[in-house]
Amino acid sequence: MIGGGEGAFIGQVHRMAAELDGMAQLCCGAFAAEAQRARRSGMELYGLPAERCYGSFAEMFAAEQALPAAQRMHFVIIAAPNHVHFPAARAALEAGFNVVCDKPVTLDLAQALALRDLQRQHKLEFAVTHNYTGYPMVREARALVAAGALGPIRRVACEYLQGWLAQPADNKQANWRTDPAQAGAAGCFGDIGSHAENLLSYVSGLAIEQLCADLSTFVSGRRLDDDGNVLLRFRGGARGVISASQIAVGRENDLSLQIYGELGGLSWRQSDANSLTLYWHDRPLEIRRSGGPATSPAGMAATRLPAGHPEGYLEAFAQIYRDFICTLQGKGAADFPGLADGIRGMRFIQQVVASSASGGCWLDFGGDEDLIKQ
Repeated sequence: MIGGGEGAFIGQVHRMAAELDGMAQLCCGAFAAEAQRARRSGMELYGLPAERCYGSFAEMFAAEQALPAAQRMHFVIIAAPNHVHFPAARAALEAGFNVVCDKPVTLDLAQALALRDLQRQHKLEFAVTHNYTGYPMVREARALVAAGALGPIRRVACEYLQGWLAQPADNKQANWRTDPAQAGAAGCFGDIGSHAENLLSYVSGLAIEQLCADLSTFVSGRRLDDDGNVLLRFRGGARGVISASQIAVGRENDLSLQIYGELGGLSWRQSDANSLTLYWHDRPLEIRRSGGPATSPAGMAATRLPAGHPEGYLEAFAQIYRDFICTLQGKGAADFPGLADGIRGMRFIQQVVASSASGGCWLDFGGDEDLIKQ
């Protein structure tokens, strides 16, 4: 692991998720930017032996490469602030290690495309932890849309509301997320708006054609957005909206998704993640439950417990790791977010920021080369 040291919260989440199914074990890490703190974190927080607690990721990759194949790490988790993602992932790929990286995958689109070139060159696996795609009922929703159960899609909406940054904050988690040098061009939309885009795209299967964005910064002195709304036009004619906020007082991680087609609609909310509500124009409302009757093979494959036992955030996160590790073990091409998702996410962030800066002009989503020139 890179990052996840003292004062971080997501490192332990990654560790628990990766180890939940007994398919992986944390064996080494460079857990902080400062060498002494990095080593101390590895020993005190993760219980690792001193010789596998490294002062930097460069030191870790060099030392792990020198170990016998049976002892060295098989993949690296990048759980550090955004500005570390690209140099750490680049070094990992160049050293021959598979990568699991937090989102957004890099600071900008050009960096994401550079990682894609390296991944192709070295023929390694790369996952991006858009973990909300691991929920059983999210996969059920995706299967229903893909099967045409809702008919042609007309309208989609995803909302992710938090309130933890409604006031000025001075702590590790807030400070790096509101610093352009560490977070990138977007604040709220880089942190959670990127999750909303990924969830919407994953379930709907739609491709964004154009967008129009309005980002706001409500807290005085803050340098990045803390709230925003984006209108979307998709190939094929569907329309949509993404709303994200970190100043919605009292909201926790309130993530919801709605998709409406010609024949029906669906609604999913993380606060009741085991339920998927279906709406039909010619029959009563239907609620499907994780592991319940008529659940699709895709939904069942992500279900660990008998119906009625709640499965939540950690299990969904673990599903990404399970699918990734199965791929490393040659057990088939599993369903996990990859670099293509990361690149699309960086394209989304870049165009959202550009549209808002232009006063809310509609912008083409574009291709890689067009966006880099901008």
